[in-house]
Amino acid sequence: MKHIKNNKGQSLVEFTMILPLVLLILMGILTFGIMLNTYLTLSHISKEGARMGALGESDADIIAKMIDISPALDHTRLDIEINPVQGSRSSGDTVTVSSEYQFQVIVPIISNIVGDVVSLEAQTSMRVE
Repeated sequence: MKHIKNNKGQSLVEFTMILPLVLLILMGILTFGIMLNTYLTLSHISKEGARMGALGESDADIIAKMIDISPALDHTRLDIEINPVQGSRSSGDTVTVSSEYQFQVIVPIISNIVGDVVSLEAQTSMRVE
């Protein structure tokens, strides 16, 4: 009598065992990608703000422009700091623009590893012209 081998069920069991790990890795990659995009946006807006400060723009104009060029960010979680303040800057000084964003991690397993909120910061300094 010949032995009949049926492996159809084995691959289904192996797939269900590996699927959670694959999904976790994919969600981690997705979360990290969104976090990296947010950091790059912060870096870009701080460079733009420092450039405007170096050209003599007011603090209100700098903050308005930084918010305007970052529509993907939740502006309630964005903190912008400009040093020195508008009246204290003179030609040859250094203006520093810092931006900080509280990134909300939405994937539950990833948030258990890195925390619910990750603070992302970017800072740029330029010489006032």
